[in-house]
Amino acid sequence: MIFLYRFLTFLLFPIFIIILYFRSLSGKEDKLRFLEKISVRKNSSLDQKKVFWIHAASIGETNSVLPLIREIIKKDNKISVLLTTTTYSSSQLINKTKFNRNNFQHRFLTLDIKFLVKKFLDHWQPEIAMFVDSEVWPNYLIELSNRKTPLILLNGRITMKTLNRWKKLPNLSRKLFNLYDLCLPSSKESEKNLKQLGAKNVKYLGNLKFCSDNKFKDDRDDLKKIFKESFIWCAASTHPGEEEIIFDTHMNLKKGGVKVITIIIPRHISRSQEILKRVKSLELNGKIINYFNEISNENEILIINTIGEMTKYFYNCKSIFMGKSFSQKLISVGGQNPIEPAKCGCKIYHGPFVSNFKEIYEFLNHKQIAKEVINSDNLTKNLLEDYNDKSSDLDKKIIKELDEYGKEILSLTLKEIFKLKKC
Repeated sequence: MIFLYRFLTFLLFPIFIIILYFRSLSGKEDKLRFLEKISVRKNSSLDQKKVFWIHAASIGETNSVLPLIREIIKKDNKISVLLTTTTYSSSQLINKTKFNRNNFQHRFLTLDIKFLVKKFLDHWQPEIAMFVDSEVWPNYLIELSNRKTPLILLNGRITMKTLNRWKKLPNLSRKLFNLYDLCLPSSKESEKNLKQLGAKNVKYLGNLKFCSDNKFKDDRDDLKKIFKESFIWCAASTHPGEEEIIFDTHMNLKKGGVKVITIIIPRHISRSQEILKRVKSLELNGKIINYFNEISNENEILIINTIGEMTKYFYNCKSIFMGKSFSQKLISVGGQNPIEPAKCGCKIYHGPFVSNFKEIYEFLNHKQIAKEVINSDNLTKNLLEDYNDKSSDLDKKIIKELDEYGKEILSLTLKEIFKLKKC
């Protein structure tokens, strides 16, 4: 099976190049850096001798490891961190970070083709390699294992859907997951599933996303200054069909005498025009926001058209609806991670379809931070309660509690990484 994988990836290499080129033309790849995916840039290097390599596919995974990267560098100044990702949006997020570029670099991950993998590893020579979430790249794993480079699956997420997919290839899955020297799952469910797939040394310490930075904290009251006396709430990561529930809720609140501002952050910003068209058909005053300074008090519905800035808006809201959770069509994808708005001190509402984040939602429900709603009337009722509750103590309590929980997870994770390094 490995031989077949290697043969096919090598055979398809020219096609990959063509795809990357056309993706760069359409803005889906970085026009100046997409070639990093097929070769190592000559000027790419790190001053320090010891390189810790972390691969995080996209924005969510990247956000979860930024505090860890900071702590690794702080713990040992002889260590440099190489962070690789696959998406253009993740690189835009990293460009906003304030890491010292002498001991930190970002690169796009070179394709998992054997000769490219060898070239990448020969160049960077990582002392330890960490793959985040569910990133399993056979050629990288085998080559790293052959070089006796310690391998970690960081915040590993193996859902039942993923487990069943791997079970169709039992020999391959056992071989690959057994290569990890340490697996740190994101949930107890993932812990169980990883063991079924043949992973060794599996330790559940908690979800790293609880450690994510509270960025944009200083922007907490920016919107409140614009929309004085208004109730500001947000619908985040929405999918087709879910905006109708949001519009119904908005109009219900208006009928209830609430001066309401609704922020919509679609999961795919390419849908912004489509959503605005629907807003206008309902004779509501909406606007697509590309930059924060475009917001004015004339708008009642804001459609956010930027990537990586959700937190900025969460800090200005008492209540959040998390999308990807309301439509029957979305039952297989199982919701969106609610940790980010929870860490901003928000009350979180969600639909019934959150199976991929069941454990996190159960934790937040138990803490009375999150709550399931079944329709727009139900959502309206809860938002009215939040509107009438003028206390600000709740959000402070939520932030403090989750920050402490995140620090504990981060500390335990760091210990395990350096323990493996010493081995």
